[in-house]
Amino acid sequence: MRGFLAVAPIWLLAFVLLSTPIGLLSLPAHAQSGDASASGARLAGDRERTRFIADLSKKVDVHVFPLGNPYRVIVDAADVSFQMPSGLGKERRGLVSAYRYGLFAPGKSRIVIDINNPFFIDRYFVIEARDDQPARLVIDLVPTNEATFLAKLREAKQKRVENGPASQPQPPARVSYAKPIIVIDPGHGGVDPGTSSVSGVTEKEIVLKFAERLKQKLAATGRYEIHLTREDDTFLPLKERAAFAQKRGAGLFLSIHADYFPVEIDGDARGATIYTLSEKASDAEAKALAAKENFSDVIAGIELPSDSDEVVANILIDLAQRETQNRSLVFARSLVGELANKNTLHTKQLRSAGFRVLKAPDVPSVLLELGFLSNPDDEKQLTSEAWRDRMTDSVAAAIDGYFAKRIARMPL
Repeated sequence: MRGFLAVAPIWLLAFVLLSTPIGLLSLPAHAQSGDASASGARLAGDRERTRFIADLSKKVDVHVFPLGNPYRVIVDAADVSFQMPSGLGKERRGLVSAYRYGLFAPGKSRIVIDINNPFFIDRYFVIEARDDQPARLVIDLVPTNEATFLAKLREAKQKRVENGPASQPQPPARVSYAKPIIVIDPGHGGVDPGTSSVSGVTEKEIVLKFAERLKQKLAATGRYEIHLTREDDTFLPLKERAAFAQKRGAGLFLSIHADYFPVEIDGDARGATIYTLSEKASDAEAKALAAKENFSDVIAGIELPSDSDEVVANILIDLAQRETQNRSLVFARSLVGELANKNTLHTKQLRSAGFRVLKAPDVPSVLLELGFLSNPDDEKQLTSEAWRDRMTDSVAAAIDGYFAKRIARMPL
């Protein structure tokens, strides 16, 4: 080893040192006897929101900032000794692929958290020790797109330059919170009008007006970042709608549609229905609806994937979707609960099928059929401003409840 060190170039030695998990390096005596110590760390959450928690002997000041190429979170603190269990830091969860820790410079300790995708530091704070609970460092990470990540990275670098090396970390009250990103998808559009009523009202115009009103209400709360997949009468392929949500790091995708039943099948069908993604349809009605909605690309003249491509895609979707399918169901149930209170449901039963538009594997996704354009009474509601106002209130309440529970249930 001495011979290797003697002849190895500086860059190679640096690579070896940086590649070694810091937690496995022995620390100098003064680092082991610091005023504060870290005794454990863990991860919680999923790709929608990942939380890093470290147990400390007492509250300490920390400086937390992002780095790119590769994606990392850096946590600096003054002289903290790490008394972690052996092998800690190899856990993979949500946005975090690994983390390591150790002495960074005399009097400075550092934690490095490896991130596997563009991200945003939603918030960080250190809480005092209470009763038999240790002090804790908590960092919440949420996904974002590359452009936003780079913008936040430049902002963080500028702050470090302005504050200088002796700067103190911002108090928690001044740490900004990232807003959950919601993508609302008005179905159909352009060359694909969707279904239509006897009087000629089209699905594409109904759902766009509804999506615009819902966006307006959610934006007014100041709690969310809202995007529409389309904002005018243009067509967007199903695959691109799902990709739109993924590229923006969405925490929720809601596809809006309106249904139609021929009179000979069920001319009296009324009310809203909520659908999620599954490989096997929950019932014949869900299967038929998915087939109709999936035909949207054919109507617009888009070539569908081959059978073999679809099989491979379904396998990959199934593996990745397990992480977010639960989140989709949680939101779907919240939506059913809100709409049931207003007696606006066709059925309280959650339905599922292979909707292509819901196949973003890392974004909780739900499809909402607002009602039936085949029913004259539903048509009157779907075109009513008053009904649209009440219905968007209910959907917004379900969204508020979903995200409030998501954050409240994150462990410390």
